Amino acid sequence: MRESDNVPLLEVRGLVKHFPVKRNLLGRATSVVSAVDGVDFDLRQGETLGVVGESGCGKSTTARLLMHLIEPSAGTIRFGGKTVGSAALPLKEFRRQVQLVFQDSYASLNPRLTVEESIAFGPMVHGTARTQAQARTHALLERVGLDPRRFAGRFTHELSGGQRQRVNIARALALQPRILVLDEAVSALDKSVEAQVLNLLLDLKQEFGLSYVFISHDLEVVRFMAARVLVMYLGRVAELAPTEALYTDSRHPYTTALVGSLLSMNPDRRTEAAPISGDPPNPIDPPPGCRFHTRCPHAEPVCAAGVPGLGMRAQEHWVACHMGDPMSGHSKAPARAA
Repeated sequence: MRESDNVPLLEVRGLVKHFPVKRNLLGRATSVVSAVDGVDFDLRQGETLGVVGESGCGKSTTARLLMHLIEPSAGTIRFGGKTVGSAALPLKEFRRQVQLVFQDSYASLNPRLTVEESIAFGPMVHGTARTQAQARTHALLERVGLDPRRFAGRFTHELSGGQRQRVNIARALALQPRILVLDEAVSALDKSVEAQVLNLLLDLKQEFGLSYVFISHDLEVVRFMAARVLVMYLGRVAELAPTEALYTDSRHPYTTALVGSLLSMNPDRRTEAAPISGDPPNPIDPPPGCRFHTRCPHAEPVCAAGVPGLGMRAQEHWVACHMGDPMSGHSKAPARAA
């Protein structure tokens, strides 16, 4: 079947990753960390999907699961309608189409390789001739704002943080992928450098027809970059919506608290009280039902009794909350249709 707008470029269904922390004498896990616990989402051609949430919510684990850097405990990932890792789409071919840019620009580069060698390595592994790989490397360095005559022969310790991240972006583009997974790719940069890299990413997306999965804890940056935003809490999807709808009309109490934490220059919008209190529960022993109910101001017994499904509450606006489900029994849920 020909790829079309009706077929998402990337489809993730039921993605799960549990890390064992205790084992019995037979080596079987008796206790696990539920890092990712049933994540579903789609990524469309040319789209930027933002992923936000508190530290420990599973954002970075999801990124590594997408790339199969760690094996999922359950779930399927489909790219262009084909299951990743199947005979129709071997893992090596998938990784050529989808590349990951890490948060730590220094640790993700080999200090023994020059900039040119780091970028050219991937294409050469996939069968590109050395001369062609070097030519592509020089063109990409030029494109990300680094003069190849000055930077191609340098080692990573000779570069600033912003320059190293530009090298990482060029390396990711060297295989001519269709998707970049950006895991906190600008969070370690100074604000002035961050703005330059964000604008570079927007230009590259337009020029190369890329799709982004943009993971960040900075809500303002995600609002600037993303067309849709996925909110995660303790390994699960809390809300998924178009960006402006999520920021102006959030439906999940956790999302509302996150958006309420944004700073404002308007003195009439002072923050009088913390929008959310307490720490996330232990992922080794998460609470039953809705995992946010231990911190939610609207929690009722039904919230602990059952896991809310991810349902559409408005056009392309998905929420996992009992307050949005007429069948849930929550006192603030909408009335059932007659």
